[in-house]
Amino acid sequence: MVAVHSSTVDGVLRRTARRVPDRTAVRYADRAWTYRELDDAVSAAAAVLLGLGLERGDRVAAYGHNSDAYLIGFLGCARAGLVHVPVNHSLTGEDLRYLLEQSGSRAVLADPALRDRLAEALGADGPGPVVLPLRDSEDSLLSSVRGAPAGPGVLPGPAPEGEDLVQLLYTSGTTALPKGAMMTHRALVHEYVSAVLALDLRETDRPLHSLPLYHSAQLHVFLLPYLAVGAENTILDAPDPVRVLDLVESGRVDSVFAPPTVWIGLAGHPSFAGRDLSALRKAYYGASVMPVPVLERLRARLPGLAFWNCFGQSEIGPLATVLGPDEHEGRMDSCGRPVLFVEARVVDEHGRDVPDGTPGEVVYRSPQLCEGYWDKPEETAEAFRDGWFHSGDLAVRDAEGYLTVVDRVKDVINSGGVLVASRQVEDVLYEHPAVAEVAVVGLPDERWIEAVTAVVVARGEVTEQQLLDHARDRLAHFKAPKRVLLVDGLPRNASGKILKRVLRDRLTAG
Repeated sequence: MVAVHSSTVDGVLRRTARRVPDRTAVRYADRAWTYRELDDAVSAAAAVLLGLGLERGDRVAAYGHNSDAYLIGFLGCARAGLVHVPVNHSLTGEDLRYLLEQSGSRAVLADPALRDRLAEALGADGPGPVVLPLRDSEDSLLSSVRGAPAGPGVLPGPAPEGEDLVQLLYTSGTTALPKGAMMTHRALVHEYVSAVLALDLRETDRPLHSLPLYHSAQLHVFLLPYLAVGAENTILDAPDPVRVLDLVESGRVDSVFAPPTVWIGLAGHPSFAGRDLSALRKAYYGASVMPVPVLERLRARLPGLAFWNCFGQSEIGPLATVLGPDEHEGRMDSCGRPVLFVEARVVDEHGRDVPDGTPGEVVYRSPQLCEGYWDKPEETAEAFRDGWFHSGDLAVRDAEGYLTVVDRVKDVINSGGVLVASRQVEDVLYEHPAVAEVAVVGLPDERWIEAVTAVVVARGEVTEQQLLDHARDRLAHFKAPKRVLLVDGLPRNASGKILKRVLRDRLTAG
């Protein structure tokens, strides 16, 4: 029986299904689910998972691409009292094995197309976790729930409570090995409310979900909050520019979230200028820093489109601050102000508030926060201290409370004893028309300690010297790059975040 005060992730769907049972909840490929059908499928999935011999609190990894089955698997875990472990579907070998072993997953929900990778990573040592296909086979989770009888059913044992863990959200590992942020039902439900209010999510919206659902931004800032308000959701396997533009032009979609790299790809697509995109009403960006010159180009092309900047990190669900459409003028580089359930400060290395306009680390207090890192007590103690969660983000706060992220604390470059924020250098280089993408990192240097180094993906003919001259004309000498490297691409995760740790390691080793 569900406790009278309980508020759980799967309960968000249950309430909407009772309010608007016959409204379309989700479309994927040629399948569509009403809210009643989706809720029934989630109950059936919970029964299937518990039927595998899993017990409340067991971890269940999800290793698959976007689909309706992926969503049902997550919500089925939530309803069964299991802890869902989303895994990057591009991981292989030791990286994949690490997440499965570190989380202690007893089962894996996997796309059949990825099972060979999974078997290779697990090896032949011991019995290993139970592997259940998500879809595309007769014995899959999707096949089981589609044939199940309608109705909520009765699950054995007590129902999950708000304080129970529901997911391990692994950090992206841009600076170290991934850590599993322990998210409770209560934390995520609070975050959903923050998202609905700060992002103006409405039941009349027609949102597209094309970023990986294993990533917390697409799943917890958009898909689940949109299910909470009763919108009609479309799920794509991936953010393919042609399919995204087709859906917008057809009127099926009017709300899109994407990281800057995807917006850059859409804006740079040959058909972008000639498309009728008048149906697109809401544009959300986040997951990594949007270069100001890129945002200016997008707003010039689509002047009637409302833009929201979403900022945060896995540990806080992940939405922490939002810059709304009416707040962009004069602060295009800001990530906005804290959302409803988030309190934020900007502090120095001693935990003392810094004056407005002075860089410092952002720290949070919030019911959205994780409970710590799975099986990592030292890292948990380091992040949660003095009553605040230390984000690792370096930002400045203005007199009106707007935050502007300067850098990750670990990405700040120490050049000759002076600290240089990589984002400022990147924004200057993005102003050059030949720069498609850029990442600025510090590389070891005998003279400078760390040499400011710009790694550039060019869109046309340009030389290192031309880019150096461009930066030196616009930056103080100590901030300007000492070197520019021209490359074909930058390492990134599937959410579009550039992996600066990987980039530094490659360049240092090379």
